[in-house]
Amino acid sequence: MKKLADKPTLADYQTYLKEVNTERGFKETVQDVFVLLVEEVGEFAKAIRKRGVIKVDKNSKEHNVEEEAADVFYLLINLCNHLNIDLEKAFRNKEKKNQKRHWS
Repeated sequence: MKKLADKPTLADYQTYLKEVNTERGFKETVQDVFVLLVEEVGEFAKAIRKRGVIKVDKNSKEHNVEEEAADVFYLLINLCNHLNIDLEKAFRNKEKKNQKRHWS
């Protein structure tokens, strides 16, 4: 099984997940991965909510905030791989635009 480098770059994560998903036999479509991403963002929100002051049903499933963050990260990278997006390049290009904006 493929191993992730000790100090991976974003490109390393993309390559790793592409290979791991192939090894695991995952064949989700872009739409499938997007739905899974939205679901995990909801679970991440619930985990954050439980750390705050918003009331939550005490019987609702416990979500680990770190695990949910990792799930969102995994699925975002997976989605970018499906769409042939170099996430690091996209981030850098977007950040160049953001640096020129005036934030108030």
